[in-house]
Amino acid sequence: MTTMLPTGVAPLQDSDFRQESVVSDKKTHLGQMLFFDKILSGNKNIACATCHHPAHGTGDGLALPIGEGGIGLGPKRRVDHKQPVLDRVPRNSPHLYFAGAKSIHTMFHDGRVTRDKQGKYKSGFISPAGAQLPTGLENVLAVQAMFPVLSDREMAGQKGENKIANNSAREKKGWQRRGWHIIAKRLQAIPEYVDLFKAVYPEIQNKRDITYVHAANAIAAFEANAFRADQSPFDKFIRTKNADVLTTAAKRGMDLFYGRAGCSSCHTGPLQTDQKFYAIAMPQIGPGKGHGKNDGYKLKTGFKVRVEDEGRYAVTHKKEDLFKFRTPSLRNVEITGPWGHAGAYNSLEAVIRHHADPVLWLKAYNVTQNPLPKMNAIVVETRRGSSIKLRRIKKAKLENFQLRDSWVQTTPALRDRIGAANELKKTELSNSDVQNLIAFLKALTDPRSRNQGYLVPNRVPSGLPVQD
Repeated sequence: MTTMLPTGVAPLQDSDFRQESVVSDKKTHLGQMLFFDKILSGNKNIACATCHHPAHGTGDGLALPIGEGGIGLGPKRRVDHKQPVLDRVPRNSPHLYFAGAKSIHTMFHDGRVTRDKQGKYKSGFISPAGAQLPTGLENVLAVQAMFPVLSDREMAGQKGENKIANNSAREKKGWQRRGWHIIAKRLQAIPEYVDLFKAVYPEIQNKRDITYVHAANAIAAFEANAFRADQSPFDKFIRTKNADVLTTAAKRGMDLFYGRAGCSSCHTGPLQTDQKFYAIAMPQIGPGKGHGKNDGYKLKTGFKVRVEDEGRYAVTHKKEDLFKFRTPSLRNVEITGPWGHAGAYNSLEAVIRHHADPVLWLKAYNVTQNPLPKMNAIVVETRRGSSIKLRRIKKAKLENFQLRDSWVQTTPALRDRIGAANELKKTELSNSDVQNLIAFLKALTDPRSRNQGYLVPNRVPSGLPVQD
């Protein structure tokens, strides 16, 4: 069969990436140490790599992460019954492949970090920190690295446990800047880190000059270099125009992807993403983001929270953005599951079939098909006056708490809100079409990404155990 080059897809070059050095580069090495070092977390028990590990497709293999307080790595990660947590992280861990490409200008499922094209902020970026975001951040990938360390569910911990967590309770103005300063002070206290920072940044003359901005830039440099994955069969085809590097099924799938199936209308360009936002009726599992106005869960359980995730709408407050999420890059998609903003699907076939008929698959989705690890040791926030207190949930109430994981999907009114926002048209795909599309998606996998254990250092400067 004759296979044509996809229109508008050019081979990736070194100039397409922000960092063009190799993993041994000093800045990248510093970022590698920080990426795997638990010193950045409030309780010194979780690293960036915990939820973005190279052994799990730069994710964690879970539909929704168990962040601060969890034990174990990857799909085996669980809540320690001796160490209660606030909840699971409400969105799937995005993969990091090609996040260092110059064309990438938006981060997070809802795009809450992006370039500031209007010049509103001195930092040059729009982010949840607004005017609190410091200057000096080199790109959106570095900006992204500023936020997990301040999240109580992700890395900061719970109020009362450490200085970062106490500060992140958000009870005082400027809490974000103070949080970053506390982390920087930790790094300043480790002589090996001081030497590493000095070797990378000429402006650092003594340890007091180290800021978390320096750390975030280094982490971004490591991620950009380590997770560039442009040696897939698809890349080889684009470079050489030799279709023999693709299987027959992958060729047929590529013709569908760029043709009748319509995938490339959103998954466009060399990274298969237009970085725009669409509502495609993806099922929501998990605790949501506290969006919406429905109090059904609160009335049923007594827990004073809402459990919807309205996606991009929570950033823009535009009705047309309800339940929209960013188009993900499909590079290495084979190894980055589960898929969807809430990790609802655990097979590529299910994801493809959902795209072919979103509302049908939303309504048919069974929350037991991708079970979430039980949350059996939980604390909840309560307010007393102007302060926030934490109390452990008694065993008798855990069942009510756990209802939030399936509440939206099993509540017709809430599920139908998601379906009503869908803007993806139905596409007829045969069983062979689906299998051919899967074959093409697998052709986007760089084989080097399947085994990147060499990225895990034997030790880190803090001396804390490495998340391996």
